Amino acid sequence: QVQLVESGGGLVQAGGSLRLSCAASGTIASVNDMGWYRQAPRKQREQVATITRSGNTIYGDSVKGRFTISRDNAKNAVYLQMNSLKPEDTAIYYCRAEVYSYSSRRWDAYWGQGTQVTVSS
Repeated sequence: QVQLVESGGGLVQAGGSLRLSCAASGTIASVNDMGWYRQAPRKQREQVATITRSGNTIYGDSVKGRFTISRDNAKNAVYLQMNSLKPEDTAIYYCRAEVYSYSSRRWDAYWGQGTQVTVSS
């Protein structure tokens, strides 16, 4: 079994910053892409940022220049530094990781349970 656990969400004023963390644990043999997605009320889940194992990054247009994704391969962890937060960044943020499990012997995408980020105006 593989689990992803997020932390770091909360309430912040517009213009403030938050740092999200996500750690993968369990029967992990290897981790490929890791990323963050978010879902606001009455909206579809959208990609926020993705980072490959080698460190290449992709950002959604709405967060470019404000958010920074990073990872620690030794800890199977991914982070999202969010600066200059706006009320429209309010959403549940989910961590996603592509994991090869030595128990299932295959690649699967795993999701965390989500962490709430609320930005007040």
